Amino acid sequence: MSASTRTVCTASDLEAAAGDVDVRRIVVAGEIAGAPPLRLAPGQQLVGADDLAAVIFRAGVDGVQLSSDNEISRIRLDVDPERTAVHNDTGTDDLGTIRLADVTAAGQVRILARDRVRAGHVVVDGLDVVRADVRNRPDRPHLLGVGVLQGAFTVWNLQPDDDVVLTADLRRISAGRDGAPVRGSGAFVGGSDAGGRLEVTVLETGPIFTDGGIPEGTRDLISGGVFVISGCHVEEVRNGGPVTTYGVNDMALDNWGSVDRWNAEASITTYGRSGVGFVNFGSTTSLRVTAPIETHGTGARGFNVYTGGSIEAAEFDHITTHADAAIGIQVSEPIPRLVVRSGIDTHGGAGDSLVKGVITRLSAHALSVLPGGRVGELTVGGAITSAGPEVVAVDVKGEIAAMTVVGGIHAHGADADAVHVDGGSLRLSDTEVTSDGGAAVRITGPARFEHHHVTARGAHGDVVEDPPLASDAGTEPA
Repeated sequence: MSASTRTVCTASDLEAAAGDVDVRRIVVAGEIAGAPPLRLAPGQQLVGADDLAAVIFRAGVDGVQLSSDNEISRIRLDVDPERTAVHNDTGTDDLGTIRLADVTAAGQVRILARDRVRAGHVVVDGLDVVRADVRNRPDRPHLLGVGVLQGAFTVWNLQPDDDVVLTADLRRISAGRDGAPVRGSGAFVGGSDAGGRLEVTVLETGPIFTDGGIPEGTRDLISGGVFVISGCHVEEVRNGGPVTTYGVNDMALDNWGSVDRWNAEASITTYGRSGVGFVNFGSTTSLRVTAPIETHGTGARGFNVYTGGSIEAAEFDHITTHADAAIGIQVSEPIPRLVVRSGIDTHGGAGDSLVKGVITRLSAHALSVLPGGRVGELTVGGAITSAGPEVVAVDVKGEIAAMTVVGGIHAHGADADAVHVDGGSLRLSDTEVTSDGGAAVRITGPARFEHHHVTARGAHGDVVEDPPLASDAGTEPA
C-alpha cells in the first residue's frame, strides 16, 4: 500500500488521516463509531474496505464536508436525520468532480453552489438515503408563492449569476423505505429562477418514499418524490423504482424546469391530500409513464399540466384516483399528443384541493380540459369512468381536436353526465358514451361537438343541448 493510502479503523485514526493532506485515499475497515465531523481536503477519497464499512458520527454533528475533486464510495455514513451526511464547502471556487458511488447515508446528502462556488461536476452512481429529515432547511425555491422542501438528496445551484453552470450525472438514487419515508422531498435538483443553472445528463432513481410532514391546511408549501426545480435542464429523468408519497401536498413527480425525456417505469402512488402523481409547471418534451399512477387523498390528481407549462407528448399506462376532488387528468395548456394505454378511473365527488397555492373546489373528473387547454390527439386504450354524484367523467372547457376511447366513457352517479362540452370543442369518434344517472353528452354555451361512430345512452338523455345547438350527425342513440 502506498504512503498516500491509509487504512483506518478508529475515530481518532480517521480524523488524523483526513487532516493529513498527504493522505489521498482513506480506507475505512469495519464500523467506526463516535466519529467527529470530517472535511476532505482537495483530491482526497473516503472509501470502504468492503461492504461492511461504515462511519457513525457523534450526535448533533454533520458528517463529511467535501472540498473539490473528492470521492466517497462503498461506505455507509450515519448522522442524525436532521443533519447532513454529506455536504460541500461553499467557500471553494470550483468543486471539480465530486463522485459518490455505492454510498448508503442516514442524513441528507446535499451539494450547493453558493457563496464562492462557481463550477463543478457531480457524479452519483449508487446512493441510498435510508433516512433524513430536511424540514428545518430554510432555503426553499418558490413559484407562485409556493415553496418546496429540499430533498434527502439535493443538488442545487443558488448562484444569481447565469454564467455559473453546474453539471451532473446522477444514477441509482433511492430514498426512504416503504412505511418509513424520508421527511421532505426525495431527489431534488435545481438551479436559480434567473441565475445559475444546473445541467443534468441523467437523473435515475430507484425506490423513493417520502412524507413532507406538511400540516393539513397549508397552502404555501409542498414537497416531491422527484422534483426538477426551475433553472435545471435534465436530458433524461428515469424512475426505475416506485415513487410513493404519504403526506399532505406531496407531489410524486414534479417539473418546474426543463426535461427532454421523462420515463417512469414503476408505480407512482400518493396517499395524502392534494398529492399529485405528475405535475408539470415547466417544459417537458416527452413524458412516458409505463406503470400505473394511483392517488388516494382528497384533491389528489393523477396528472396536471398547469398554465405556463408545456408537454409535447405524454403517455400513461393507467390513472386511478380514490377521493373527492381527485381529477384523473387536468390540462390547462396545449398538449399535441396524449395517450392512456389502459384507462382512467376516478372514485369521488366534489371537494377542496390545493391549486397553485389556492384551495380550490374541484370535482373528480376523469378528464378535465380547462379554458386555454388543448389536446391535439387523445387516445385511450381502455375506458374512462367516473363514480361520483354530479361528477362529469369528461369535462371539456378547452379543446380536444381528436379523441378516441376504445373502452368507452362511462359516468356512474346521481345526476352525473358522461361528457360535458361547456363552451369548448370536442371531436369524438369510435366510442360508446353512457351515463346511468345523467346525460350521456351535454352541450352548453358556445360549444362545438363533432362526433363519428359514437353511441350515446344516458338516463337523462343521450345528447342534451342547453340551449339547443347544432351538432354534426353521427351519434347513434340507443
